[in-house]
Amino acid sequence: MVIDDVQFFSTLKGKRIKLTLRTGSYLGVVQRINPNKTLVLADVSGSNGCRVPGTKVFFGHEILNVEFTKEANSHDRNTHQHKLKEQLKVEKFQPYRKTITSDDDDDEEYINFEVIDEFHEKFGSAVMHIKKQHVIGVGAEGVEVFKNGRLCWLQIATKNKVYLFDVLLLGARAFKNGLSMILESKHILKVIHDCRAIAGCLITQFGVKLANIFDTQVADVMSFYSETGGFLPDRVSTLQEVVSLHLKVPSSQLSTLQIKSQLTKDEKEMWYKRPCPVPLLKVMALSVIHLQPLRLVLLDALMTDYMALVDSYLNCSYYEPDELEHVSMVGRIKTKQFSLKKKKKKKKKAIFNSFFCFSEKMNHQS
Repeated sequence: MVIDDVQFFSTLKGKRIKLTLRTGSYLGVVQRINPNKTLVLADVSGSNGCRVPGTKVFFGHEILNVEFTKEANSHDRNTHQHKLKEQLKVEKFQPYRKTITSDDDDDEEYINFEVIDEFHEKFGSAVMHIKKQHVIGVGAEGVEVFKNGRLCWLQIATKNKVYLFDVLLLGARAFKNGLSMILESKHILKVIHDCRAIAGCLITQFGVKLANIFDTQVADVMSFYSETGGFLPDRVSTLQEVVSLHLKVPSSQLSTLQIKSQLTKDEKEMWYKRPCPVPLLKVMALSVIHLQPLRLVLLDALMTDYMALVDSYLNCSYYEPDELEHVSMVGRIKTKQFSLKKKKKKKKKAIFNSFFCFSEKMNHQS
């Protein structure tokens, strides 16, 4: 009886095996078997007992023999799967939640995060859950994440769940099977801090065009501009600076984000490591769990001018309805708006030119 390839592969997943090659033998846990006949092992050690960091890829034509070891394979798999599901405590990492959500919406004590590194068991349910959302937070990690970089992880946060998509293992197929639709959807708002790097990386590597974006870095600049009466900040703010300022999160809870932004080029290659260490998974989750609450606070700040106009309506509330000069009042408002537009038209162009100048300057500095 010939066993179907899919069934055979499923029997190997999570098992500790011994591979015999022409050049030697290796022990490791099967993490992934690709259609192109490549095998990915984790927790690898050679015949000489030396451990191989991260994961190791083996090509089918190099493999002479495959053997199961006598270790408790099922125990190894359960332990590995347990490490992929972790929690962050709301009270510790999102202390602002009670001030910006209703009592009915604040029942969750933990923010769960889960690694999505396979299609069969976890990918489909994660995509279906995300598709039902109206607002999500999005982040990305990799080596030189921009047009010429390599995207390794894509983080998507819903209200109480963070999905960490292992792009390095899932490949372009992940975008074809649902992620592209989410990222390009005009009905799902994506909250991102500085969308330029992610957008450039996605369009170049996977042909994905981001749409419907709320950029918290741009919103922070516009909030500063509104508060100071037309001045621009000296530079754009990092995510940890914006979260600390607008959400009042203690700096002690944001130190990991600062460390991540200061990694050297060589240190950034840690995003290639598989299985990814749990501390790095938590860093990725922390980089997106603040985005949705941050959007709400920044929206309030950006509505300052609108609320001032509403207050002017309230100041007229003591008049009787028939005493109000509706036509002339509307005329005054339109005249005022026209003069403001005319006055700010030149300023607006200067604002955005200045904004992109100092944001590009910051990119070169970093």
